[in-house]
Amino acid sequence: MSKNERLIIILLASINFTHILDFMIMMPLGNYLMPYFHISPSQFTLLVGAYTLTAGVSGFAAAFFVNRFDRKKVLLYGYAGFLIGTIACGFAPTYALLLAARVFAGLFGGLIGAQVLSIVADIFPYERRGAAMGAIMSAFAVASTFGVPFSLYLANIFSWHAPFILVGILGMMIIPLVIKLLPAMSGHIMETDEKKMEVLMVVVKNPAQRLALLFSCLIMLGHFLIIPFINPYMEFNNGYPKSITPMIYLVGGISSFFAANILGRIADKYGKFQVFSISVLVSLVFVWLITNLPSVHFTIALLLFGIWFVLATGRGVSAQAMISNVVNPQHRGSFMSFNSSVQQLGTAAASFIAGSIVIQGSDGKIQYYNWLGYISIVILLICFFLARRLFRKMNPETVFTPVAEVVETQNT
Repeated sequence: MSKNERLIIILLASINFTHILDFMIMMPLGNYLMPYFHISPSQFTLLVGAYTLTAGVSGFAAAFFVNRFDRKKVLLYGYAGFLIGTIACGFAPTYALLLAARVFAGLFGGLIGAQVLSIVADIFPYERRGAAMGAIMSAFAVASTFGVPFSLYLANIFSWHAPFILVGILGMMIIPLVIKLLPAMSGHIMETDEKKMEVLMVVVKNPAQRLALLFSCLIMLGHFLIIPFINPYMEFNNGYPKSITPMIYLVGGISSFFAANILGRIADKYGKFQVFSISVLVSLVFVWLITNLPSVHFTIALLLFGIWFVLATGRGVSAQAMISNVVNPQHRGSFMSFNSSVQQLGTAAASFIAGSIVIQGSDGKIQYYNWLGYISIVILLICFFLARRLFRKMNPETVFTPVAEVVETQNT
């Protein structure tokens, strides 16, 4: 990898880091924002879901026309709008303005992820693309491991505004470097939006691809149902102070980082469906434990969350690898754009469902959090059976297996 390529990777990973951090930091701020704005749990989850819902819709809509423009310009346009929305979050004086800022940030944030991955695919040939993609995706682990705990400590020291302002400042430092160092990315403009429509029709007509998108959406729904209220539950119900709850995300991020690398290799060696099946079934126990957790020593809570993050990462990595195999390589990039959108919509749905169930009692405690655990368990079990239907006969040694044929065979 040349010096210029390394610089581009660092820039794109930095964009990914700030983008992911902005999305992730909202979820553990429930115990800050609910008392600050005097809002209910459902109003808080509207803040969480507003970003992912609008990002999913805008990302899906953009897939039909974005290829007509220079990727660098689209990335800068989306990133600048995202930063404006994020900075507005940091200065929002009311709940309504904060919600509006989240919607604005999501509309532009939906353009970022797909553009970053498309630029990597344009710059790096297939034989070197894996390492480049790995470097870009490591931003998620870094955001989880260091970004979220550090942002929560800033919230403890200053206020909940500080994390959003931090992301805005980092982003403003990145934009001039992108303008200077990232080359124009217009070689793809010959591709027309009709191809996108063709891919959409392939998805609509193909039962395997439809089920794969449903599976991907449900995985995110089952996972994110319990996340928005982890911090409020740990503080309001179990009495852990704000000064130590960021450790949950630090331990979880470190666990996810190692799990992604180790379980990814195990999945390649022994089978992705096998790793997914074990991860999802064992994780059901820990979903129940976390959402019914009594007041125990904080070390035990950290251990439970660490194991849960490992299992969630194992099922996520193996699931996305299997999903990428339901479509032939010529259409995989466009299909994964639609996949990204349904994931964001699944995350948004999780927030809205959680907010409609959980309430805060007169004593300040979170009620019905265990219900979210039961719903998550049911959804993950549905994912397990969907995976058996779609992926159980997939040959792990091949690059592409026409899974639609497997589904058709099972139907006969």
